[in-house]
Amino acid sequence: MKSGVPKGENCLVDMDSKAGDLFSAEPADAAGSGGVMGSLPLKELDGLPPWLSALPHRLWLPKGLSPGVAKEWFDRRRASIRPWAGFVDHRKFTKPRNFGELCQRVVRNFDTYNSNYTFIFLGLILYCIISSPMLLIALAVFVGAFYIIHLKSLESKLVVFGKEVTGPHQLGLAGAVSFPVFWLAGAGAAVFWVLGATMFVIGSHAAFRELEGGSEMEELFMEPV
Repeated sequence: MKSGVPKGENCLVDMDSKAGDLFSAEPADAAGSGGVMGSLPLKELDGLPPWLSALPHRLWLPKGLSPGVAKEWFDRRRASIRPWAGFVDHRKFTKPRNFGELCQRVVRNFDTYNSNYTFIFLGLILYCIISSPMLLIALAVFVGAFYIIHLKSLESKLVVFGKEVTGPHQLGLAGAVSFPVFWLAGAGAAVFWVLGATMFVIGSHAAFRELEGGSEMEELFMEPV
């Protein structure tokens, strides 16, 4: 009686094809494609920005984190943005009457303008990077170091201090290589600047922007239960 279990060399090939963990690259197929981007359907790659779809197919990405997922998140955020004209309408900004109203405004406005605040945060990060050439150089060094390390790991196992360097460790190794450049670029100060500017801009808007529905909505939330 023939069993469906592969034997000998075929068994070893089958087991090797199934090996891998959360952060390993996907096995390459006969056409030579591999990695997360290599496993994406062409219709998913067609809708991506040119710079994203041009990335090497074998570039390491954790499973579940793919260009398609990033694009879906971006589109969902963009679709839920409140109109910017109403967002910055100066007639809708008033001083809270008391601390309770202030808290109500902050909570409700964070929920209402969540997507707007997200893009403000991303815009501040982009401005900080563009306005600092050294940060751009540091990011380029980090990306280049990670890419070179990843290519070396695809050619053969990369071993450091007797341990194989896997996906997450490759990021750490690239970060260690580029850390002096980030330190020279003042990355720590840039992070604190972005956080401070974000808290000031978003916090001020959430505190002084009237709730959707005007004073009637605010009075409704301030009524005692």
